[in-house]
Amino acid sequence: MNLNVKNITIWILILFSVNASAQRQDSLSDGDSTKYSLLINPFIQIESTEAINSMYNFEFEKAHSHFNYLQKQYPWHPLPYLLKGLNYWWRIVPNYNNQEWDEEFLAYMDTTKFLARNIQENYNEIEGSFFLAAAYAFEGRLYSERREYRKAAISGSKSLKYLGECQGHETYSPELLFGDALFNYYAEWIREEYPLLRPIMIFFPNGDKKKGIEQLKEVARNAFYSRTEAQYYLMRILATEENDIVGALQVGQYLNSQFPNNAYFHRYHARLLYQSGRYAQVEKVSLEILNRIDSAQIGYEANSGRYACFFLGHVNEIRKKYVPAKDFYKRGLVYAEEAGATKMGYYFYSLLHLGQIAEKEEDLELAEEYYKRVKKGAKRKHPASVSARKRLKKI
Repeated sequence: MNLNVKNITIWILILFSVNASAQRQDSLSDGDSTKYSLLINPFIQIESTEAINSMYNFEFEKAHSHFNYLQKQYPWHPLPYLLKGLNYWWRIVPNYNNQEWDEEFLAYMDTTKFLARNIQENYNEIEGSFFLAAAYAFEGRLYSERREYRKAAISGSKSLKYLGECQGHETYSPELLFGDALFNYYAEWIREEYPLLRPIMIFFPNGDKKKGIEQLKEVARNAFYSRTEAQYYLMRILATEENDIVGALQVGQYLNSQFPNNAYFHRYHARLLYQSGRYAQVEKVSLEILNRIDSAQIGYEANSGRYACFFLGHVNEIRKKYVPAKDFYKRGLVYAEEAGATKMGYYFYSLLHLGQIAEKEEDLELAEEYYKRVKKGAKRKHPASVSARKRLKKI
């Protein structure tokens, strides 16, 4: 086994936790399982509020410092390790192509699972199952982004197993409703959107999208640890699956105002403003994003830049300001190449719009060059490819 310094550090933490847990074995076995629950402890929630807000606001070092304090106070419990893992997860979210933090994230998920099993078997079955479901779910999400689908499926299956053990205990904590909400929504959504997977889905319970959304809203209102994650998923579901841009924008504006330094929330807010046709607002927000990229602010990188540049390019094109429009589209192409996103829609649409501007400026040779790049790069049925081929025929 190849153990580097980071791995050794994590395993030392695990061994320390096992030893600390063993020392507490007698004191934890008095029959009152809720006494040792951190999930429903209001004092720990108060202590953790600033740190969790710091994490979602991309103040990672500040958050890590407090999570270290929690770990020293409760080394036997999975909560500090899950939070430390999420502190790395949110470094990954702005650009899933970034694999710099994978090792730390997965190590903390492993520690969370290890300690959660101990909690589940000895002290508090419900709480242990919750942390096992959460750790396997986040682990599976990363494997899915890395296209390691076999690992993702195994992690997802285990998460569902422990989620099932939490069902029926929602009165224990609103946190337990989060997994139910996501399962209810996506179990039905997968059956609708991916017919080929229906034979596999017969092994899973039926879902209920409407109920899932209502449960997400309840978690967003009442939970503590899962609140922001529920709002994050609610925003994405309303925008991309339910076509409720108004509802998604309300959530997006809230998240961006609460966590103004979160690059992902900032970018998604800009996207929702663009989809809503609020061009003056999207211009302001997108320029903020580019300024933060230029300032090398944490979390702001090429992936956010390609979004902001496309929005600014299109806003200027609509206003017939073709010079800045072309500059933004071209800058967006560079960001897309830097982010490894040259197979994404905004890359093809930037090329398509550059071709349209070239046509308006009567530079048909340049327009043809842009359209050919779209035709070559995009799949034949992609809307940008269809439009590019039609325009090539006219030329």
